[in-house]
Amino acid sequence: MSKIVKFVKEVQIELKKVSWSTRSELINSTIMVIVAVAIMALFIGLCDLIWSNGINFILR
Repeated sequence: MSKIVKFVKEVQIELKKVSWSTRSELINSTIMVIVAVAIMALFIGLCDLIWSNGINFILR
């Protein structure tokens, strides 16, 4: 049991050393990720549309 207590205390000490991001940094990073995912989704969707139309055109 003492090993668990020691581990928890060490984790608390290490967590105090972490430099956490500010709220505005987190919001900006989240917005960038959402925009990047949306752009990639549009790109993949357009590629799928072009390929499916091209294959349908060839098979007709």
